[in-house]
Order: sequence, then C-alpha cells, then structure tokens
Amino acid sequence: MAALPGFTERSFTHDGKTKPVYWRGSGPGVVIMHEIPGITPSLLRFAQWVVDAGFTAVVPHLFGEPGRPNSNGYIAKSIAQVCISREFSVLASTKSSPVTDWLRALCRSVYAELGGKGVGAIGMCVTGNFALSLMMEPCMMAPVLSQPFLPFPIGRTRCAALHVSPAELQNVKRRVAQGDKVLGLRFTGDFTSPGARFETLRRELGDGFEGIEIDSKYGNPEGNPLAHSVVTTDLVDEAGHPTRIALDRVISFFNERLK
Repeated sequence: MAALPGFTERSFTHDGKTKPVYWRGSGPGVVIMHEIPGITPSLLRFAQWVVDAGFTAVVPHLFGEPGRPNSNGYIAKSIAQVCISREFSVLASTKSSPVTDWLRALCRSVYAELGGKGVGAIGMCVTGNFALSLMMEPCMMAPVLSQPFLPFPIGRTRCAALHVSPAELQNVKRRVAQGDKVLGLRFTGDFTSPGARFETLRRELGDGFEGIEIDSKYGNPEGNPLAHSVVTTDLVDEAGHPTRIALDRVISFFNERLK
C-alpha cells in the first residue's frame, strides 16, 4: 500500500482478515469509510476537515489504491472489484455486507484506544449504509450516511432498501427511540442513491433521522445534475454553498454526539 503523507498506517486484524488503516489527528475517533473508487485526494481533504475539527480520522482501506486520483477508468475498475468481492453483498436488500463485521470490530478497537463518549462514522456510496450496521456497537454514537448506494438500486424494492438485516434495523430503531440520531446526505437527482431510500429512513426512524437532500443543480459550479459525492468530489468549498453547509452539519453532528 502507498503511504499517505501525514497519516500513520497501521494494520487491523479481525477474524483472520487484515486491512491497512490510516490514522491522523487527536480527539474522539471518526471512522471514515471511503467510496468508489477508493481513498482519493478529495476523501483525504474531508478527513483533514475532520481532523481540524478536533477528531481522530480513522480511514480503513477497503478497495482501490490509497491516494490515487479519481478517473473514469479507476472508477470502473473499483466497481468491478466491489462486485466480485465476497465482502460486499451489492444486491442484498435485507442483509448487510460481510465487511461490516470487520468494521464493527475496528470501531470497538478505536473506542478502546481513544475513549470519550463514543465513536463516529461516515459511509459514502457503496459504504453509505454501513453506519447503520455499525450501530450494533454501543460505542457508535454518530452515524452518517452519505449518498448510500447499496443495494444497487435495481427495481422498486431495492431502491427503497437499507442494506441491513431485520435485526440490525430493529436495533437502529431501538436506539433512536432512546435518543440516538442518524444523519443522511444525498443529491436530489442522484439515481444511484434514490430518494425512496431516505423515505424509508424517515418512515422507520421518524425524528431520529435527519436527512439533507441537496438540489442537484448545486452539485458543482457547472450545475452537474449527476452530482453524487456530497462531501468529497462534488463538494464546493465556498461559504453558503449547499454542499459546504452539508459538510458543516456533518462536523457539528460529530461535535454534538462525541464531545
């Protein structure tokens, strides 16, 4: 694996599976689960914002090449890698991907090391709904779902599905009934992260779910209707821009829940 400047690379092993994990910062831990195609420069920019806000950014490497810039060819290669991986159940509506078991163990380890009120997590794209599964861990106090993509939105049922098991969903509902919160982000025109998915979250979680849906015409300076990555590729770092407001809300959510 390529080194990421400013980050400390460690290995984390659970149930015989070992993956690199990149750490930076101090304070409560926030596990940042990257999107397709991998740990890109825009993902690292987001991680730095998390660090600057007084948190420890913990970035596990799940696929792709750490630090490699985004490109169409790289995206296609990573999608193929995810589709054939046994760690991702890309079409499953009512069960989570197997890799979430490893990620839950990572959250436990981060909390054991850093302490505090708990751990935060943000999933993006193919990892977007993973933060719901991580709520099986009592230490997961600040789950964020950014443009959740799984299950692949093929058909009405999958478009509205949350990629969690019934037991995991019941756990999330129990926790929000006790006062916990879930934050979600998406662009209105993003067909890979359908609005029906957020409708399901609102129906199941009520006031426990805060959904931020950004008009896609604000996806980037050109008004790209295909905008997808809210806090990374399609984020416009300008005061008052809807994507910057969404980023600020993510940081404030971590502050509210973890400090």
